[in-house]
Amino acid sequence: MIRRLLVANRGEIARRVFRTCRALGVETVAVFADPDADAPHVAEADLAVRLPGDRPAGTYLDAGRIVAACRASGADAVHPGYGFLSENAEFARAVLAAGLVWVGPPPEAIAAMGSKIEAKRLMAAAGVPVLPSLDLAAPAEFPLLVKASAGGGGRGMRIVRGPEELAREVASARREAEAAFGDPAVFAEPLWEGARHVEVQVLADAHGSVWTLGERECSVQRRHQKVVEECPSPGIAAEVRERLFEAAGRAAAAIGYVGAGTVEFLVRGDRVAFLEMNTRLQVEHPVTELVHGVDLVRLQLEVAEGGALPAEPPMPAGHAVEVRLYAEDEHYLPQSGVLRRFEVGGDVRVDSGVESGSVVSPYYDAMLAKVIAHGASRAEAVRKLVTALRRARLHGLTTNRDLLLRILTHPDFVAGNTHTGFLDPDGPLATTPPEPSGPGEPAGLAAALALAADNRRRAPVLGGLPGGWRNVRSQPRRTAFTTGDGGTIDVVYDPLPAGVRVVSAAPDRVVLERDGVRHACAVARYDDTGPVYVDHAGGHAELTPLPRLPEPVEHVVPGSLLAPMPGSVLRVEVAPGDRVVKGQAVLVLEAMKMEHRITAPADGVVSGLHVEQGRQVEAGAVLAIIQEGES
Repeated sequence: MIRRLLVANRGEIARRVFRTCRALGVETVAVFADPDADAPHVAEADLAVRLPGDRPAGTYLDAGRIVAACRASGADAVHPGYGFLSENAEFARAVLAAGLVWVGPPPEAIAAMGSKIEAKRLMAAAGVPVLPSLDLAAPAEFPLLVKASAGGGGRGMRIVRGPEELAREVASARREAEAAFGDPAVFAEPLWEGARHVEVQVLADAHGSVWTLGERECSVQRRHQKVVEECPSPGIAAEVRERLFEAAGRAAAAIGYVGAGTVEFLVRGDRVAFLEMNTRLQVEHPVTELVHGVDLVRLQLEVAEGGALPAEPPMPAGHAVEVRLYAEDEHYLPQSGVLRRFEVGGDVRVDSGVESGSVVSPYYDAMLAKVIAHGASRAEAVRKLVTALRRARLHGLTTNRDLLLRILTHPDFVAGNTHTGFLDPDGPLATTPPEPSGPGEPAGLAAALALAADNRRRAPVLGGLPGGWRNVRSQPRRTAFTTGDGGTIDVVYDPLPAGVRVVSAAPDRVVLERDGVRHACAVARYDDTGPVYVDHAGGHAELTPLPRLPEPVEHVVPGSLLAPMPGSVLRVEVAPGDRVVKGQAVLVLEAMKMEHRITAPADGVVSGLHVEQGRQVEAGAVLAIIQEGES
């Protein structure tokens, strides 16, 4: 029996495993790098061990330190979570060699699937349908997809549409693969555009039982990373589903699999092709849990203790949909900083690695949480999820909440017509104009009235007088704000607009009535110079008051390229005096182990270059200056 379990991971998955451990009475141990010292997963564990090192993400990859943490804390078992060391056969062997229980598949099974190149060969030999591999030097067809052999999650993946792109994209994929997985090996496959990404959950014990526990639809992706997942898939036929289950079971049996894992496929029409096998628990496992009524972590622990699965898996019931809530902007660029408020409620499950006040660092993936809804039907699950996201209060960082809502309410998604190009620049979402957005009257009025109420509350003298009281009024009361998208609004709140009445106004809550309909607005501000956050039924706004007498500001030279996020300069591709064309790469930043190209906004000449390879830059730093139209 497992007595004390160490989770060799951080954030959301560590908290997820701890939740099951608490229910089972298993003691827990967290590990943490210095930036995570005050993270929720550290606070929730019974014991926590610091992992020293000057590379925060890298400290979690040090197998020796993890095993040492087990000895120091008295842990007798290790759960690898997902990512980091979860698919590292040598780590699994080190855990077993130390006399600890390994909550995962046998090291041999991990090794068999650890190289995607070798995995394809094994699967083809086992009769699992696979895509052909293409010659990287002279591929037989385009478009193709370059993929990292040693990992996933979108890292080390590049779409190549023609021979002129091949060398550049292969080199970029190799660099990113080495940074993320320590292995630069890549390979290429034909790109099945318009295909679905469907995966099958497998669970096997050491007594010969293998479950295929339903399939998950994971087609909605950005940068080859999943954004929305659901169970079951809404768009495959029953006979295709059976073929997927049969192929997944065959894949698990071929490598003597034990534990929880996922076999991923592309599906186009009635054609099925193996992508990879993830020898671990997946980020999207909650949708399977809700539909099948199981706790996959509990089953992992029982299998690791030598337990046997029932002969048949539980039958599915209903539908579940999961979204990944990221701290990122509309260009998918990660954000870092303080998450002032994180409140997501409703009839949903929230698996998060953060809470109100958490610091989101630039060292790790930018996912804040997974929000999952289950319903008797797909429509019910989606409706619950949309409601929860609309009512969530997310302050301090830009998130992809609006993108998620656009996806969930898009006609093609509602109809179940999704594919891996759904979020592409020419995909269904991009070609459907978003609904007009903006702070709107309720938010602007609420922010102005809440600020006025707060001023009266803090007034040192004559606090009982009405705000803005004058013997003779000469002008209306107004407040100007900048909006989250950089715009400006001017709000007149005394006198009020026609048809509007203030029901109540406090610093944290304003209730307005327009034409007999009441609008309640929750208001928050965290410091005297920061933005005002307004959440109401019609939307959300971040409004920063403009000072009446603004301080002088530092002007940015026209043509300046600013760092969109903190990161390291991986490569500089131009020199001062070079001519560039619009869209040409000027330099490449690396953040969260992903490469981000910084491109020229227009044709011109590089008149200034303020960085060099290897330099760390902060968000907003001037990287280069492009003088537009210079000859």
